[in-house]
Order: sequence, then structure tokens, then C-alpha cells
Amino acid sequence: MTTTNIRDVARRAGVSIATVSNVLNHPDVVAPNTRVRVLDAIAALGYIRNDSARQLRAGRSRQIAIVVLDLANPFFTDVVSGTESAVEERDVMVVVCNSRADPGRERRHLDLLAEQRVRGVLITPVDDRSEPALDQLVRRGTPVVLVDRRSSRPSQCSVSVDDVMGGHLAAIHLRERGHRRLAFVGGPFSVTQVADRHTGFVTALPARPAVTVVATPTMSVSAGQAAAGQIADLPAARRPTAVFCGNDLLALGVLQEMTRRGVRVPQELAIVGYDDIDFAGAAAVPLSSVRQPREQLGRAAAQLLLEEMESPAAHEHRHVLFKPELVARESSAEQPAASRPSRVDMRASRLDA
Repeated sequence: MTTTNIRDVARRAGVSIATVSNVLNHPDVVAPNTRVRVLDAIAALGYIRNDSARQLRAGRSRQIAIVVLDLANPFFTDVVSGTESAVEERDVMVVVCNSRADPGRERRHLDLLAEQRVRGVLITPVDDRSEPALDQLVRRGTPVVLVDRRSSRPSQCSVSVDDVMGGHLAAIHLRERGHRRLAFVGGPFSVTQVADRHTGFVTALPARPAVTVVATPTMSVSAGQAAAGQIADLPAARRPTAVFCGNDLLALGVLQEMTRRGVRVPQELAIVGYDDIDFAGAAAVPLSSVRQPREQLGRAAAQLLLEEMESPAAHEHRHVLFKPELVARESSAEQPAASRPSRVDMRASRLDA
């Protein structure tokens, strides 16, 4: 694979290398017509300036990057920790980027990482709109591994958790504790993990009772608080007795708001989260949660990336799938028989937080 350099740009534009450098760094000193010619040549050749040139002249870049959805979520800090532990003996530095689940911000990060000539990228994509930018990285010779998201492509490695199974575990757990009016809190549903957890949850209910869906704009504590308010305001006949949340931050928000309103957990509302972050077990009412192997995700993804970086021709792409497990705590303790609903409410509803 050939890489376009500054000499190629200068040759195509019919100017000196110094002029190209000025266009990139001091455009105000270059005549407008000349500047346009150089910029056109850059666009035509797909040239990316190399801010790591000195490092690359000495060898190869020692940086890899991990792009996560939300660094405010302890789940992703644990994934990053696993990534760092996998590469610390390889003389490789990990650059951490936070997309905040924003496709535009994610694309800007990927463009900057391409400029820096990172050797590989680990990423939890925002959604399917990420694929063109990731394909562009691969075409330039930068391996990409998906983290916490299964790739649909045989030519790309991925490391993920069976989120459909995770939703299944939550549903079975709550049904076994006598709950029949259930709610799912999570969103946006464009995030594959959210959709899979919801699918697993509703398809595991054999009698298909009503599931109240509260769609949230984010997976945050504040979104969980807002969702809890909507659930608490439902008429008593429709109000769920148990809630499965798309992650632990949402579950913590639901717990906080219900406690503020005087709703007893689990006596009046059972709660199950997802991820099993450290805060789940330390909550005022310890949260039941579907546990993901967070650091293992990061380590496994980094190992796949290192293999592809070091032996691209011999590397075999793999899709590693971990199994989740349910950790039962006080927030979903078995419902006393006297408080169990006497009938199954078959009316389905959907609320948007």
C-alpha cells in the first residue's frame, strides 16, 4: 500500500514543498490562487498531514486508540483499563477518545486519529453510520476491532457480549420472583446493545404479558430519574412491579427517583440493571444487575488488534462472544405473595422519556 506524501501534493499542484507546508500551516502567506491549487491537490490525492512524522521516521507509531461511547459510564473506564493491561508490555500507548454517542464527534475523532497515524483502533461505534469512516481507516492499512459490538463482517474482528441472552436472564429472574407487570427502560434503540437487551427481555416472557417501554434519549442517571417519574405516575392498574434497565446508570436513576417519591424497592418495585459496575453493589439498595466481563472485553479486543498489527498477512479475523451472568441483590428480592398482582395486565404501552 502506498501513502501519499507532501512531495506528491507539491508535484500535482506545481509548487514547492515549502509552499504546500505554508498552505497547511500558514495559509495567509500564500496567494489565493496558489492556495486553491494546493488544496485541490490535497483533496484529489487524499493526503493527510502527518503530525507524527518524527516518530515514524524513527520506526513505527506506538499508539493505538480506543473510541468509547461514554467515559462517564464506569463500564467503559473498565474496558479501557483492560485494554491498557493487555498492551502495557508491548511498548504501546493507548489514546482514549470519547464520542459521547455523537456520530459527528466520533467522525472527528477518527479523522484526527488518521492524521496521527495510529497503528490500530478499537471502537464501540455509535451506530451503523460509523461504517464508512471505519472502512476508510482499514483501506489505509489501519486495523479496526469492534468492542462491545459484534461485527457483521467476516473481515473484521469484534469482541462482544450476548446481550439478547442478558435480557433473557433479567426476564426469567423477574418472572421467577412473581412479577407480571414489567417495564423496560433504555434508549436510544438505534444503539444495538439497547435493542438486543430489549429483544431478549420481551422474548423470554412465555405468556407475553404487557411490557411498558420507557424510551430514554441517553443511558444516564438523569434519564433514569425521568423514566422513573413516568412509571410512578401511571395508574395503579397499569403500573409495573418490576423494571429492567438497559444499564446500571439508568437503574441507579430509577432507584434514586423512586426513593425520593417514597416508593419502596423491592417491595413495591423491583429493579434490575445491566453491566454490574462497582456502584451497583454499593447503592443504597444494592442493585441486581446483568454482569458483563468489562475488563476482559478490553483485553480480548486489544489482543486481537495487536495480532493483526504485528502479523496482518497471517491474522485470522475472529468474533469473540462472552456470556453474561445475572447477579441478584436486594433490589429484586422475591416479591411477597400478598403483594403479587392477581392477574396479568395484557395492555401494552410505550412511553418516551
